[in-house]
Amino acid sequence: MPPTFQAFPYTRRDFLKHVSAFTVSGGIFLQTLNAQDAQFVVAQTAFGKIRGVDNNGIKTFKGIPYGGSTSGANRFMPPAEPADWSGVRDALAYGHSAPQHDPTAPPASDVLTVSGENLPAEGEDCLVLNIWTPSVAPAPGSDRKRPVMFWCHGGGFATGSGSASGTDGTNLARRGDVVVVSINHRLNVLGFANLSEFSRDFAASGEAGMLDIVQALKWVRANIVQFGGDPNLVTVFGQSGGARKVETLLAMPAAKGLFHRAIVESGAAVTLVDRDVAVHNAQQLLAKLSIDPKNVRELQKLPVEKIMAAYFAVLKDNPSIDPSLAGFSPTVDGKIVPQHPFSPKASPISADVPMMIGCTRTEMTLFSINDPSAFSQTDEDMRKRVGNILGDRATAIIDLYEKLNPGASPSDIYFLIASDYRYGAPTMIAAQRRAALGKAPVFLYYFTWETPAQGGRLKTPHTMEIPFAFDNVKIFERLTGGGADAMALADKVSDAWIAFARTGDPNTPKLPHWPAYDAKDRATMVINNVSKVVNDPVREQRLAMFQAWNFS
Repeated sequence: MPPTFQAFPYTRRDFLKHVSAFTVSGGIFLQTLNAQDAQFVVAQTAFGKIRGVDNNGIKTFKGIPYGGSTSGANRFMPPAEPADWSGVRDALAYGHSAPQHDPTAPPASDVLTVSGENLPAEGEDCLVLNIWTPSVAPAPGSDRKRPVMFWCHGGGFATGSGSASGTDGTNLARRGDVVVVSINHRLNVLGFANLSEFSRDFAASGEAGMLDIVQALKWVRANIVQFGGDPNLVTVFGQSGGARKVETLLAMPAAKGLFHRAIVESGAAVTLVDRDVAVHNAQQLLAKLSIDPKNVRELQKLPVEKIMAAYFAVLKDNPSIDPSLAGFSPTVDGKIVPQHPFSPKASPISADVPMMIGCTRTEMTLFSINDPSAFSQTDEDMRKRVGNILGDRATAIIDLYEKLNPGASPSDIYFLIASDYRYGAPTMIAAQRRAALGKAPVFLYYFTWETPAQGGRLKTPHTMEIPFAFDNVKIFERLTGGGADAMALADKVSDAWIAFARTGDPNTPKLPHWPAYDAKDRATMVINNVSKVVNDPVREQRLAMFQAWNFS
């Protein structure tokens, strides 16, 4: 029998006490809510009614199940629909974040992050989504439906949550009259352990986390009209690992038709992990757990903490693996993901979906936040670090960047080269190959605004776009500084993201005319206090990095 969820017979004062109790225990509620604002609102889903809150006109629903349990016999299996419920289910608190921490390690020290700060408790059953909307079901006789902006969180394929405070959708929903959705899904070993070699039952295990996202998109298609959203006007957008998820969706037949725009922020996934690497990782996982591959189903009986500990042990034994990307992440399996997103060409699946894509100028400063030496490099230090990235090409590329950036410090040169290699070049080749399909426009941006936070040393770090797109520069002033310049830029950037979600074109009166990208002109919106369109703005760097990557 499905569970019954009874209504809370709360007064506003009771509700605030309830919020406080959950906040202390690790949940995160609307921090701006006060006793005068608290009003409940009920919406209907295909599985039962849910209760959220109205925060000054924006209706918020949290922790809505879009899939069933993923523990026990459902572990490593494709997602299923959630069970129906009777009564009214409370959607007042965020649901579980996906398991992502090493249970044998001490808590990590505080770091600057957008996708993984102050997250709710982790739990294996994490297929939940959150909604921010100006209204619930349209009034009788009204055909008004809003664009839906579906957020895929960052953290590679290993960490993060759609419940991070920096990606609260309240301001975006209010500014754009849009419906914002964020999701949690399976990550790392639970989302991407490729066990297909050991049992047909686990044929889809290596893509389970991506199939979760498809399941959430199907939930949106079936239910979002009840929240004032248009199921035929869905934009998937994400940053870093979330951007890679968006690009992977573009290459998945199961996702075709479930979304109609795509925004890729600082995370170009030209290729996915080789299947051989994924299978080898799974073999090592079984060895750590002393499980014979013939008995692979024993994995479904183990405590999740034991699997997580083994996963981290595999990563420690393979220091060359990037745990956020290549440790346990999607692969090309020929069926669920037939080809790499942008190699050798852009995937033709969902070719009719307009795409906006870009990166920041100094992505890599964020990754050195806990490495003070990275910001005070000598020339020798810089050459050694660049050599580790580019090998025998390092000297020529250092000479080029020093010529193009006179007066730049060795640390500046390192961050520019590392950022262009890891993010800039892959972003530009993805734009080029996607535009070559000729089916839908591509819009390229280059974010150069420098944050005053941390004394300005971060310049334009990875994650910089997120607070501006969400209009949350005050909420995340640790990254933006929260000043007048940041607020003014958010007014322009957020409107461009909203315009793209609404029309497939980011042009607004607040920015210069933004042409679509092509390999001839390479028109790029350079985003700063005074934004401008520049054709091929980093041409010499692009050509050098394309050579380093063997892009053509």
